[in-house]
Amino acid sequence: MIARSDLDCRENIEEFVELFYARMLADESLAPIFLDVAEVDLSVHLPHIKDYWCKLLLGHTDYQRHTMNIHRQLNGKRALKPGDFRRWLSVFVTTVDASFAGESAERAKRVAASIAANMEGSLRNEK
Repeated sequence: MIARSDLDCRENIEEFVELFYARMLADESLAPIFLDVAEVDLSVHLPHIKDYWCKLLLGHTDYQRHTMNIHRQLNGKRALKPGDFRRWLSVFVTTVDASFAGESAERAKRVAASIAANMEGSLRNEK
């Protein structure tokens, strides 16, 4: 069995983000949200997401954007549903479990679950 890396350094987090987005953009329910509704430019978006997860898992300070406002705008274009958040979290956890293991990988899954729940609740309460 091949040992899996932890999400304990920028290099591994960047690898995770690349793998995660490859899965999301291949997902028939999530891909349209990112590509058609949000019209995400991956060359701009992925560095932000890598910085975001480095902030959350490593304490880096490069990410200074307000994620809730970004998702409010997206929700205004196309209402995000509970199933969207569940699917996002499922792809996230599957990606972590397929390629990474360790304390930081487990923390990433807990943080992602919290993000999904908080964002879903906040957006639902704003309607």
